[in-house]
Amino acid sequence: MQVKNIAIMGAGLVGSLLSMYLKKHGYQVTVYERRPDYRKAENYGGRSINLAISERGWKGLAGVGLEEMVREIAIPMPGRMIHDVQGNLNFQPYGKPGEAINSVSRGGLNVMMIDAAEKAGVTYLFEQRIMEIDPSGKKAMMEDMSTGRHYTLEPDLIIGADGAYSLVRYAMLKTDRFDYSQAYEAHGYKELTIPAGPNGSFLIDRDALHIWPRKQFMLIALPNIDGSFTCTLFFSLEGKESFEAIKTLADLDAFFDTYFPDVKSLIPDLHHDFFANPTGLLMIVKCFPWSHGNTMLIGDAAHAIIPFYGQGMNCGFEDCTVLDTLIEEFNHDWSKIMPAYERLRKPNSDAIADLAKLNFIEMRDLVADADFQFKKRIAAKVSALHPDRFIPVYSMVSFSHLPYKDALSEYHRQDAVLTEILGWPEIENRWETDYLPQIAERLFNK
Repeated sequence: MQVKNIAIMGAGLVGSLLSMYLKKHGYQVTVYERRPDYRKAENYGGRSINLAISERGWKGLAGVGLEEMVREIAIPMPGRMIHDVQGNLNFQPYGKPGEAINSVSRGGLNVMMIDAAEKAGVTYLFEQRIMEIDPSGKKAMMEDMSTGRHYTLEPDLIIGADGAYSLVRYAMLKTDRFDYSQAYEAHGYKELTIPAGPNGSFLIDRDALHIWPRKQFMLIALPNIDGSFTCTLFFSLEGKESFEAIKTLADLDAFFDTYFPDVKSLIPDLHHDFFANPTGLLMIVKCFPWSHGNTMLIGDAAHAIIPFYGQGMNCGFEDCTVLDTLIEEFNHDWSKIMPAYERLRKPNSDAIADLAKLNFIEMRDLVADADFQFKKRIAAKVSALHPDRFIPVYSMVSFSHLPYKDALSEYHRQDAVLTEILGWPEIENRWETDYLPQIAERLFNK
């Protein structure tokens, strides 16, 4: 199957990156987006949770020459800063010295990528809505929302990069033997803002992802280059302590006074932001196959995950780099590229979806737990002494290009070994002096 003209549905991060990779291979690429041009809007209309770029994301950006430009608007976060209810702080490094995830504005990054793609020769058409995709996957019926005109697209290939609520995927639901699952979390999220201090200063440590873990819910904050922090409250949608239960300003004040007293004074617009900002939903999507006829899926359209490993965008960017390699390997024969792509990526996208759920529990429940912190210290020490033989799971996910499915297997194995080690006699006092060689051997054993 030879392809010349490609239509990408969705001008988000993955669609824009993919457009540049495809253009680099000589394809004629047009991106169709339902929303107005982000660059002309007063406020970016996408989701607002800040992104955490890690190694897989940097590789994707480097492949189209954007890494250095994006690093200029990103803030490295070498660890997480844990805030307990009393206001005590505990900094926990993510990896070795020099390793960090990086905070960046979703909207700012998206605008930068659209500009770069257009400069590379990609055509963007905004306010274009998919009405229907033919079951063969060979043509799409579209509407120009600015004029009301209906028209038909018949490119050589249609790629759905249109997110978790993908209309391209919806069309594939009507085909035979298409497996699909969609699951909402019981938690939702709401954005709040810690503004910059005087002269653009940071009111809390800029070099960390801040977490206020409170067992069944949590608040996080990521730094922005203007000195502000984008905060996200992850909270139950319903129940005694939930978004549903906070109905008045007094309810909100009581909630923050009880659980987040140290941050309340840092959010001057708390009342307005809490009640004016929408409550977002968290959803996991799994489906297969990712291709049918002349149509395929990529990014969240194929595998939406919850944001608790900071890997949604990174995983989508890795889709692009894998696809880039396969285009070369199969000499542009898309009848071979698409099956190989979905076979390679499906097990890994499922694995990072599972890891993200596990990390949500870790972030809200375990980061303040003494046994959890002890396990992390042991793993970090063994990794520092034997970097060629042992990699902690977080480092496998964020600071390497090892398959996500291998990281998930290691998560279960490493946790079982470390849990067993906690039962050794006088482990807390003797682990470095007496037990370290034995601990290392247990962690090496796969």
